Amino acid sequence: MRYRGTLVLMVALLAGLALTASRLGYKTPTEAKAEQFAIHNTTAYTLPPKELEKAIALNRTRMNLEVTGDVWMLAELLLILAVGAAARIRDVAVAMSKNRRAQGFSFVFLLLLLIHLLNLPLGIYGHHVALSYGLSVQGWGSWLADKGKLFALEWLIGGLLVMLMFWVIRKSPARWWFWFWIPAVVCVIAGVFVTPYVIDPMFYRFEPLGKTDPALVQRLEQVVARGGIAIPPDRMFLMKASAKSTELNAYVTGFGASKRVVVWDTTVARSTPDEIAFIFAHEMGHYALGHVVLGVGLSCLGMLPLFWLGYHGVGSLLARYGTAWRIPSQQDWGALVVLALVLLTLSAISDPVSNGISRMIEHNADVYGQEAVHGIVADPQAVGLRTFQVLGEDSLDDPTPHPLFEWWFDTHPTTRFRAAFAGAYDPWAAGEAPKYFAK
Repeated sequence: MRYRGTLVLMVALLAGLALTASRLGYKTPTEAKAEQFAIHNTTAYTLPPKELEKAIALNRTRMNLEVTGDVWMLAELLLILAVGAAARIRDVAVAMSKNRRAQGFSFVFLLLLLIHLLNLPLGIYGHHVALSYGLSVQGWGSWLADKGKLFALEWLIGGLLVMLMFWVIRKSPARWWFWFWIPAVVCVIAGVFVTPYVIDPMFYRFEPLGKTDPALVQRLEQVVARGGIAIPPDRMFLMKASAKSTELNAYVTGFGASKRVVVWDTTVARSTPDEIAFIFAHEMGHYALGHVVLGVGLSCLGMLPLFWLGYHGVGSLLARYGTAWRIPSQQDWGALVVLALVLLTLSAISDPVSNGISRMIEHNADVYGQEAVHGIVADPQAVGLRTFQVLGEDSLDDPTPHPLFEWWFDTHPTTRFRAAFAGAYDPWAAGEAPKYFAK
């Protein structure tokens, strides 16, 4: 009886995930046929021998960095607990002030500082790799400045959330996982809304796309009109990515009034208008298909079982190791490290599920994008094929990444698959209705 409400919530969440996967996984016959072709195709996206060698080496390095980073993050939290560093940081924070707010912000500051220092060698090596392969042009001073900004944001936002969480824990020790989930959902939605206004401009410069390329905006407005959704020109932005990166990209961001599509200046500089229209149509598809709302909704729902498991995980670990770690209860500041350890472990375990959903979302946006530019560009199949070839070349994407790495870590289908699918997907030639523009 005690856990009946929790059980109902978990069952509802699983049912929602199953329904979401079913909806995202629906395929028309033409789409399924093109997918089967793309799975076995090995020539749609290729690289010259020297570039292929570099791409394979880079992908291997990325795999090692990704896995090492995840394992090291868990290991360093265990180390912080095992050597008593969490308890020492708590003692310092408590000695600095009797005010709990000051204690909380002091504890978060010192803990974040320690974690950032422990992660710094991997971060330096990762940026060195990006520079050596020509994917980044960001100087070390600018890179360190970005790290400083990120630290400040984590301290400010993290400090506020930690203070709120520990207040909830004191008020409801056995149900804090639920009561904290409610404001956490509000924070996630608010964060998505304010990111384009506050966070993104701290790291990059943005300009209205119409200011730099009005002809391109007119072309993109054709795509918007075909989609029948509201993305006015003042919601189209150019990001000055070339100050830091050589890669090509575009993305959607924001929520409600802050909703916008952002195109990197590197993409505009090295892509044709048809290719940019295809990329834009893919991003527009995320809004038209409700992916932004879906992503936020799944993230918010996913936090509930995560917090519930975190509550039980912290309780179990403290019961067994709390004395050794000098952390007597979940109300102790040091329990934050234990909770972080549990949540990161659960997040790593659930990555294949969340990334699998992400790959389905991205594939559906690819289908939408190709259908949206039909009749606007002369040959959508050739444009899609060429677009993914250019994107892959600029990012040095390995045409055949390791399947296990792809399954666990990749948020997008492989460039090889996307290029092959784009070249094969043509419902109009088969006399069939397209998936999203049947009317």
